[in-house]
Amino acid sequence: MTTTSVADEATARASHAALVARLERLPVTRRLMLIRVIVGSATFFDAYTVLAIAFAMPQLVDAWHLGSAQVGLILSAGYVGQLVGALVFGALAEKVGRLPTLLITLVLFASMDIACLFAWSGTSMMVFRFVQGIGTGGEVPVASAYINEFIGARKRGRFFLLYEVIFPAGLMFAGIAGYFLVPMFGWKALFVVGIVPSVLAIPLRRLMPESPRWLASKGRFEEAEAVVAKLEKDAAGQGLPLPEPRVRPLAATATARSGWRELFTGVYRKRTLMIWVLWICVYMVNNGLVTWLPTLYKQVFHLPLETSLAYGWITSGAGVVASVICALLIDKVGRKRWYSAAFLAATIPLLLLTALGATTATQVVILAPIAYAILQTISFSLYLYSAELYPTRLRAIGTGFGSAWLRAGSSLGPVMVGWIVADLGVRYVFSAFAAVALIGGLVTTVFAVETRGRVLEELSP
Repeated sequence: MTTTSVADEATARASHAALVARLERLPVTRRLMLIRVIVGSATFFDAYTVLAIAFAMPQLVDAWHLGSAQVGLILSAGYVGQLVGALVFGALAEKVGRLPTLLITLVLFASMDIACLFAWSGTSMMVFRFVQGIGTGGEVPVASAYINEFIGARKRGRFFLLYEVIFPAGLMFAGIAGYFLVPMFGWKALFVVGIVPSVLAIPLRRLMPESPRWLASKGRFEEAEAVVAKLEKDAAGQGLPLPEPRVRPLAATATARSGWRELFTGVYRKRTLMIWVLWICVYMVNNGLVTWLPTLYKQVFHLPLETSLAYGWITSGAGVVASVICALLIDKVGRKRWYSAAFLAATIPLLLLTALGATTATQVVILAPIAYAILQTISFSLYLYSAELYPTRLRAIGTGFGSAWLRAGSSLGPVMVGWIVADLGVRYVFSAFAAVALIGGLVTTVFAVETRGRVLEELSP
């Protein structure tokens, strides 16, 4: 390496460090709130469409004469597609930027929502849901990396998670829409609702700047400077405090180029394997519960369609309440302590259902939402935690790879429920989920890294 190139790298690190220091001291301005709302609007309807199929399924079972195994495959198809999308679009976001990638995923997601309206069989719905899942799987992890990269360490958890609450809110909205629309207008009404807001969100992307951290990581300091200067001008114009930046030296790797293989080297190897286990465990349980419960209430406990949908909505609603509580408290409690306690606490209602035999719908509608709500505080905040574990050069791809295992867990959960219900009975579903939650708790306790209140560049050299 020549003297000139060494000097250039040192200059790049100094510029990068100065830019990070300016970002870290920024208050939450109206522009940042707008960014959160715009990204959140897409995430809300991603979540809505993820769960809409669960509330359409009781009617589709009768219309298309579907068996338990077929139901499990349809519910899982979207999650398999999300796995593909998380891997493909996470890598793309590192190369071409956060915003172009988000636009591609949104167009793909919205077009397949329209296609689902014309599904004529279980197989066609499974194909459309798979392709739609590719868009959804790419949008959420890239959006999470994007939001994380604007906010300083002290405010990051609360700001990000109040955005991420939009996801369980979208799940809850799917329950409300299912309860009111399906009995009156049929299952297609659920997909009609999901189209318009997704299409309207596309032009709103033009109002958002590219991530300055990503721009700086690519050596595009003039563009990054322009974004940060605009945010600083907003803060000054709103009369918000703007303290002097505290410049911290960055490691040489801060401006380095890397690929996905770095996820499995150095300090990142343990982080990567740990976060993968957390994604699998929490989503295997929660998506297994929330996607199957409406169908279980109708098929196993023979409840009316309206009652089955209402009971399913209770589960989603409990998740939203728990998510808001988590968003307000996690910066005080810490990620590792919260996740360990939540995994272990969730095993209690699941084991109670096993002990009671899950013989009545009342038992399930009381205890299953408790377990779901506790675990929802983990599932909705893992995007925050995953993004904190990696540097800018790996953030989107690391979050994407991690959330790919979310999709694996999500696809396994419904299939596992279908098999267990068909072969063993409902009670053993809950004992299997308790075992998965216990594994998640033990892995968190032993291997998780605390990230609360730490600057992203200090956490991940």
